[in-house]
Amino acid sequence: MVLLLYLGLGAIAGLLAGLFGIGGGLIIVPVLVFSFAYQGISPDVLTHMAVGTSLATIVFTSISSVKTHQEKGGVRWDLFKPMAIGIVLGAVLGVFTAAELSGPVLQKIIGVFAILMAAQMGFGLKPKPTRGIPGRGGLVGVGAGIGWASAIFGIGGGSLSVPFLSWCNVRMQQAVGTSAACGLPIAVSAAITNVYKGWGDPALPEWSAGFIYLPAFVGIVITSVYFARVGATLAHRLSPEKLKRIFALLLLFVGVRFLLA
Repeated sequence: MVLLLYLGLGAIAGLLAGLFGIGGGLIIVPVLVFSFAYQGISPDVLTHMAVGTSLATIVFTSISSVKTHQEKGGVRWDLFKPMAIGIVLGAVLGVFTAAELSGPVLQKIIGVFAILMAAQMGFGLKPKPTRGIPGRGGLVGVGAGIGWASAIFGIGGGSLSVPFLSWCNVRMQQAVGTSAACGLPIAVSAAITNVYKGWGDPALPEWSAGFIYLPAFVGIVITSVYFARVGATLAHRLSPEKLKRIFALLLLFVGVRFLLA
């Protein structure tokens, strides 16, 4: 039953990754927290393992999603390159920061953030039309912030980068595609750092590589890669406004769920 849960979770996460440019972590992390608790994994490492495992799976969903978005011209590489520099640095720092925060505090913070983002996307709140894309230094700084927060919460950064790019008047499909690309350096750097930070922790269960639980990782990846391509294809068939509303509903659901946890 646990294996079926991981396979189903991978399918949902992959679909969301491709459709919204997110790595699926907003769904993966809370489900893994409950799953790990059910399996009797120590509360001392449970949340960190959910975050680390989520980030590791995002590596593969991002690759699959980005490939499909690139084929449809949906990735702004000119924006990705400077953002990626900050993302890598921020993601490493984020893993170290997460070690100092408790699981309940993280859940409340991301819950409030997700609801705020849902309101922004759902009601079409945006800055003046004259707002442009920041310069290279600004994009590096934004990338660092996105990488830092994403590593703490175990997400691919889509809930941060999609609204940011949208506010900068980047077309929604390109915002989603570029966000999916940004999820890759976030996931790679944060996953490696989670392996390093968790290695040798006596509270870890068997089949763990640092804070990455390998059975969950494999089960999620098996289905998420395929469904990420399905989601990316659907993203280019929906209107920008409809995509924003669907994304807002997703964020609202996740935010409420974290606050009630």
